[in-house]
Amino acid sequence: MSLFIITVVILAIAVFLFSFNIIFRKNGKFPESEIGHNKEMRKLGLMCAKSQEKILWKKREEKEGCSSCCCSCED
Repeated sequence: MSLFIITVVILAIAVFLFSFNIIFRKNGKFPESEIGHNKEMRKLGLMCAKSQEKILWKKREEKEGCSSCCCSCED
């Protein structure tokens, strides 16, 4: 039983220490971890993979025209 109590106390202290900045800050928000919304990552020129892939596909389509797509562009 004492091992269980010690474990619970250690976990409680760990949770408190992990949340210390969030609890005692004025704005109390988690730092933004999503690449598209993080200002610092945008400053470095980093983008999420999905956005980067869309840009690359758009460049490819512009370069090749509509001959490479599977749709029926010719009417």
